[in-house]
Amino acid sequence: MSEQPEGVRLQKLLASSGIASRRACEQLMSAGRVEVDGSVVTQLGARVDPRAAVIRVDGRRVPAARDATYLVLNKPRGVVSTMTDPQGRPTLAGLIGDRPERLFHVGRLDTDTEGLIMLTNDGEFAHRLAHPSYGVQKTYVAQVPGPVSSRLARTLEAGVTLEDGPVRVDRFRILERGGRRGIVEVVLHEGRKHIVRRLLASVGYPVQQLARTAIGPVRTGGLRAGTHRELSGEELGALLDAVDL
Repeated sequence: MSEQPEGVRLQKLLASSGIASRRACEQLMSAGRVEVDGSVVTQLGARVDPRAAVIRVDGRRVPAARDATYLVLNKPRGVVSTMTDPQGRPTLAGLIGDRPERLFHVGRLDTDTEGLIMLTNDGEFAHRLAHPSYGVQKTYVAQVPGPVSSRLARTLEAGVTLEDGPVRVDRFRILERGGRRGIVEVVLHEGRKHIVRRLLASVGYPVQQLARTAIGPVRTGGLRAGTHRELSGEELGALLDAVDL
């Protein structure tokens, strides 16, 4: 934080980030609800470096100005998780239009898997988000043969050993126990190839259809298959916190 002229007034920065009007942001500051780099800031003349400051309102991260692009895309089945494909198959690039940035995807989804995938030109953000050491959870919904045993959750939460090592889900729910078909939700922070399909197949429930519905706090929600949007400030702030940026 700085009181020097080269900084940006904090209330102006908050207002431009969509928190509230400038007057309302001043009231938030006066009430002690705004922190910069871990310290409460009530002085209305305070200036900050918009590219370096870690700003929070009521404990929630407000992303500082960043030059990078952060998109979330609802990938349909049949689209490969690459920007180009020598075989001429549909790619992610075909779904985001003619953007000037050179974007790349964060992690992959199988061609037959649909759902949420992120694209960005922020390399460090992408690396950390994909790395299991940061523990960012991914949520999947799978259709499997039914009926689904009530004991399956305990088995997966205890851990299963695959050919490339053990894996344990963070959470597991049976959404539909089913007769011939069941629907389950799997939450884990693993990033190994085909991990959800291999995991469920190993316990007798081969995946028939699979979709990723969330990465951390970011959900597909009402985003139609084949469409994309920018991350909201709240979503980006939560992810930056999750990966220590």
